[in-house]
Parts: sequence; structure tokens; C-alpha cells
Amino acid sequence: MKAEQIIPVLRIFDYHKTLEFYIDWLGFEIAWEHHFDENTPVYMEVKKDNIVLHLSEHHGDASPGSSVFVWGEGIAEYHKELIDKKYKYNRPGLEKAFYDAISFTVHDPFGNKIIFNEKFDAQKHSVLQFYSNE
Repeated sequence: MKAEQIIPVLRIFDYHKTLEFYIDWLGFEIAWEHHFDENTPVYMEVKKDNIVLHLSEHHGDASPGSSVFVWGEGIAEYHKELIDKKYKYNRPGLEKAFYDAISFTVHDPFGNKIIFNEKFDAQKHSVLQFYSNE
């Protein structure tokens, strides 16, 4: 077997809070959304570059409190972009993680978290300020 893509499913509870967090703040876009009937829970796909998430209001699709771990590039720049938006519910710190990466974690309104990571490069990241748990 060879997996072509892995898409985490995260549980959500409020459509408008979902848009505020994932679309307005994190900068994802809605790829599609589905309702079985009018006034039923939404199941949607959001994406940002090559990060794809499925978000579901349906009971049993996923457990609140899940984590998604993302490796990427430009993490410090993305962190600055988010901080500059002054979103009142999240102000994540940027840190140098014990696994030799720069990292920050965001918590969605439903208890899920996304951990954004980039391999640490001393030349590239030497001028950045980090808040570390070390």
C-alpha cells in the first residue's frame, strides 16, 4: 500500500467560529462543504497550500482535543503573520523545540490543536527570538 494523501478529520461545533479561526485567522480556504439536508451539521474541507483538513460537526466523526503535527517551511514568517492579525483568542509563542525545530501551536475553539514545525537551521533562524521550555 502507498498512501497518496493523509487528511485529518477534526471535530467542530460552531460554523461561524470555524470560519473565524480557520479562514479569517489561519488563512485556510474552503475547498468544499456538505450538508445532508437544510439545518444539518456541516462536513467541510479546508486547505492552505498543501495542508488539507476535514472539519466535521457530525457526532462520531472525530474526537475534540485532537492534534495535527505539520512540518513545513516559513514557520517563523507564518507565525509573525498570525501574531500581526491580533486575533484575540490565540497568541501563540514561537519556540525552539527539543526535537531540533522551531515550532508554534494554535488551539482551535473546539479543543483541537495544530502544531506548526520547521527543521531548525542555525544560519536561518539565529536572529529570531524563541521562547523555549528547555
